[in-house]
Amino acid sequence: MRERPTARVLLFDPKGRILLMKGRLPSDPRGPGGWFTLGGGAEPGESPRAAAAREVAEETGFADVAIGSLIFRREAVYRDRRLRPVLFKESYFLARCAGGEISRAGWQALEHELVDDIRWWPLDDLAKCAEAVFPEGLVGLARRALAGEAPDLGD
Repeated sequence: MRERPTARVLLFDPKGRILLMKGRLPSDPRGPGGWFTLGGGAEPGESPRAAAAREVAEETGFADVAIGSLIFRREAVYRDRRLRPVLFKESYFLARCAGGEISRAGWQALEHELVDDIRWWPLDDLAKCAEAVFPEGLVGLARRALAGEAPDLGD
């Protein structure tokens, strides 16, 4: 099975809101989708931290983002467009920025096709969201990270 190292980012603004995207999987482009963190695949030779910084810049247009601790890792199998299984090795980073208006200028064609929305979420509102939120337990992880209770897993 092919492996794909990815960097995911819990990006917070000064109001404590987290920026999430809503989209669908390439294997199910007509599916209901869900909300998920910023991020994507690491390029060959790119560290997860460098991938996190690059992905945030591409997906938001924000240049001044402080990528903090690596706070969570997980692995999940998803299917690509051809329905082949791919093992995603996800590294989740805590990050902060000044917030503001998001630019989609750096988005790739697949993001324009599969991402339906991007917005800042107050954690209390996200906890009440009836739609799917990924990864499971994101609100608890985000609260622990903001409180300084999430582990620093190093790089």
